[in-house]
Amino acid sequence: MMTILLRAAAPLALTLALSGCISFGAKPPESLLTLTAEQVREQGTTRTAPQAETVIVSPPTVPQELRVTRVPVRTGATQIAYLKDAQWVEPPSTLFGRLLTERIAASGRVVIDARQTTFEPGVILTGQLQAFGVDADRREAVIVYDAALAGPDNAVRTRRFEARAPMAEIDVEQAGPALNQVANQVAGEVASWLSGG
Repeated sequence: MMTILLRAAAPLALTLALSGCISFGAKPPESLLTLTAEQVREQGTTRTAPQAETVIVSPPTVPQELRVTRVPVRTGATQIAYLKDAQWVEPPSTLFGRLLTERIAASGRVVIDARQTTFEPGVILTGQLQAFGVDADRREAVIVYDAALAGPDNAVRTRRFEARAPMAEIDVEQAGPALNQVANQVAGEVASWLSGG
């Protein structure tokens, strides 16, 4: 009888021992954040353009603080924390790259996907998302995007884009809309830049 009890208790003891070593992660937030383009292509829109005028948008590179799905909060010049209960549905580079693509296409340009075509594009937009989070000292959502545009003439143009939006409180309810606002502002400015504006 004792042998049977010991055999039955062994798996339970092993499970309890392992549970102290395995981290199952923090409780996920009730909802996830995403970016929504304020200007989109109309349903059924078709466009034609010479191959030399097409655009490929590459997802931006990001520093280490943006390689996660959390929202960074900067305090001073050297301190970074992450906003409680704020989590993106995808990494910021993916979300912002998709937003840029939609906004540029909505402006009238023909945007092609490098992974789905063998065409040589007219221009390639790349860049680095330097900041995309909350400035705690100024109580603002902030985005800084360093864009690089390579054209068919082998010339490369660069430009820094920055936008800020005030936040009454530093919380997830304020951060989501404010970050969506600044991302759309920069995406619109990039689209205008590509069109010669």
